[in-house]
Amino acid sequence: MEAESEPYVRLATLRTLHRVVADLNAARSLAGTLQAVVEGAVHGLGFDAAAVSLVRPDGDLVVAAVWELEESPMGGPSVLLGQVGSRESWDRLLGVSDHWGTLRFLPYDRGWAVASDIPRWIGDGPLPVYANDWHPADGLLAPMYSAGGDLLGVLSVDRPRSGKRPGAWTREALEMFSLQASIAIGNARLRAEMQRALARLEKEQQALRASEESFRQAFEYAPSGMAITELHGAGRGQLTRVNDALCRLLGRPRAVLRQQSFADLVHPEDRALLERTSAESGRAELRLSRRDGGYQWVCLRNSIVADAAEGPSFLLTHVEDIEDRKRHELQLAHRASHDALTGLPNGAELKARLARRLCAEPQPVGAAAKSGEAYPQPYGYPADSYSAHTAYEGLEGLDPYAGQVHGYGPVEGGPLPRLGAGYGEHVHAVVPAEYGPGGEAWSAPFRSGPAAPVEKGLAVLFCDLDGFKSINDRFGHNAGDSVLVEVARRLSGAVRDGDTVARLGGDEFVVLADGIGREEAKDLAHRLRNAIIPPMRIDGRAMRVGVSLGIGWAGCGMSIEEVLNTADERMYDEKRARGGAVRGTRGERSHRRAG
Repeated sequence: MEAESEPYVRLATLRTLHRVVADLNAARSLAGTLQAVVEGAVHGLGFDAAAVSLVRPDGDLVVAAVWELEESPMGGPSVLLGQVGSRESWDRLLGVSDHWGTLRFLPYDRGWAVASDIPRWIGDGPLPVYANDWHPADGLLAPMYSAGGDLLGVLSVDRPRSGKRPGAWTREALEMFSLQASIAIGNARLRAEMQRALARLEKEQQALRASEESFRQAFEYAPSGMAITELHGAGRGQLTRVNDALCRLLGRPRAVLRQQSFADLVHPEDRALLERTSAESGRAELRLSRRDGGYQWVCLRNSIVADAAEGPSFLLTHVEDIEDRKRHELQLAHRASHDALTGLPNGAELKARLARRLCAEPQPVGAAAKSGEAYPQPYGYPADSYSAHTAYEGLEGLDPYAGQVHGYGPVEGGPLPRLGAGYGEHVHAVVPAEYGPGGEAWSAPFRSGPAAPVEKGLAVLFCDLDGFKSINDRFGHNAGDSVLVEVARRLSGAVRDGDTVARLGGDEFVVLADGIGREEAKDLAHRLRNAIIPPMRIDGRAMRVGVSLGIGWAGCGMSIEEVLNTADERMYDEKRARGGAVRGTRGERSHRRAG
């Protein structure tokens, strides 16, 4: 800009200024705006270098953008990026500088005013020859203010390409440019603050309304499932919008899902849990049906999207895939309730199943037969209803050990016994009547009143292996473990579907068989004995064990210990009658290796 008096030079400068101002307004972020400011000062106003120091929230100024026409060999002003100067030092510097309109000029001989904490870079340009020549230590500053008069930052320019201190025309152009830069920076800051505010509102679930486009982007491209549900009118509960992630998760097309509700998709056993889940900040872990007929474990988290004037508008539901976590939880629960060696239910699980079957109130004999219930399901539960007696209620009460629960196949440790499709009102367990030699029914335990004798009940068969200790002593514990695994397999194959075979520990096993009579229990004991006594080949050797069996009966009003002790004593009686070795009562004898 050497010939500033020439009109065509001024016109070219105005054109350049118009272009760089347009670049300022086209920037989409605060960082982009700041970079456009320094590049515009260099390319549009004829300076070799420019920097913007931006006011931080704490009031200090940080160098946020720099630009140099040609990179200096020593790094140039780019080394100033990120350096911070105190507001007090900047105010002092602006105060002692010469006022060129809104600009501030600091001549090199006033360098003492630059505090040590103000970022500064001095080039190695030529020293001045004439009074208006530019000195390498000169500084020209353009403070930028908001519409309210607050300082936004300072634009610093250096080394005019003319080599002279800027004349009136260049100063005016720089003033105009800094004014436009102030507006652009203010707008960019406002946009950044708005974006931060929207992010905070979304995180705190307090957003009342967002722009349709920004919401569509967040909804459609979310990595996890999202759904919008109607809260009012005839379509209440219906899914009105779903994203691609939810369609992929459930294997269903968008058009099909928009005709359904979560109530249509939820597993029947989880419907009550879904209905209890609060709309506002509600959370539930349940199963949704997939297109292939299986069920998918998900975590639903709800939030109400409300209109400031009309109140709640719709329900936004986040659907997270928790299939792997649930599978892992079920595997851990299975390991906790099953014997690690044989895969059978352990003692704790056996007692838990007995506790679910028995109640504290003794039932008169024959009362269970009033409804004609014939114990069609394991433990006497009908298959088409829900048990008020058990502790089950929705997901929390679902038995995680009952076969292929939640759509999973058998978990680690072998197949699980299945309880049936559902649970009905509690059917009391009553000890079957025992008949005398003349055919008269002896009084069964807990019988009262004139009701007819009950023929079927819950049998508890206590099994104790004979000769197992000698195998352990002669062939070692590994062979003993193999024998226990084989015995568990044979016992499981000899019972009915739905019966429970559990290992208490050592060489003791217990079988629960519901809905059988006394003769059937004897037949079952015979089958169990015949299943165990054939030789088994272990590590190339033929090994044989015997078994002592005691048949007990479980009835409501009996304690679990009482049930097991009764069956154990019956086993003890049989062992003594057969001349077998007796090791003491249950709880006193020490178990051999538990596997």
